[in-house]
Amino acid sequence: MKIQAVAVFCGSKEGKNEIYARHAADLGRLIATLNIKLVYGGGKRGLMGALAEAVIAHKGKIMGVIPKTLIEWEGQREGLTELAVVPDMHSRKKMMFDMSDAAIILPGGFGTLDELFEMLTWNQLKIHDKNIYILNSGGFYNHLFTHLKMLEQEGFLYEPLQQRVILCDSPVELFNKIE
Repeated sequence: MKIQAVAVFCGSKEGKNEIYARHAADLGRLIATLNIKLVYGGGKRGLMGALAEAVIAHKGKIMGVIPKTLIEWEGQREGLTELAVVPDMHSRKKMMFDMSDAAIILPGGFGTLDELFEMLTWNQLKIHDKNIYILNSGGFYNHLFTHLKMLEQEGFLYEPLQQRVILCDSPVELFNKIE
């Protein structure tokens, strides 16, 4: 199946390692160049901002989905192809995933982890069968992935981890695995 739209979940902060923002921008450039629609959190700060800037700079299609309560917190990005203002975080996650063919997880904080784990849970419960790609910029997710493998080894997962979660070290590697 050709990916036509991808949901990207990432931090509204940039983090301390410059590779996070660089990978977000590289990912945005690739998304636009490959004519894939970006569905993201709608913010203008942090990795969300770097991602959106790159998609817009390369004339890509971009849909923002932002909860009303976060417009001030995350800073709503102007100039998007589409913007949906939703009532809450759950509505945001659901709409982002409904509007996409796969999910990509970049570095981020509690919100990003919440989004990742909700996607994984929906996947395990067969609510969807979309792949989840984790961009492991600078080894950001090494420890978490080790823990996820332990969940599999200890018999808590219903299918092999690699069946739905694909760990990648660069945006180019990620898109080589998608296409």
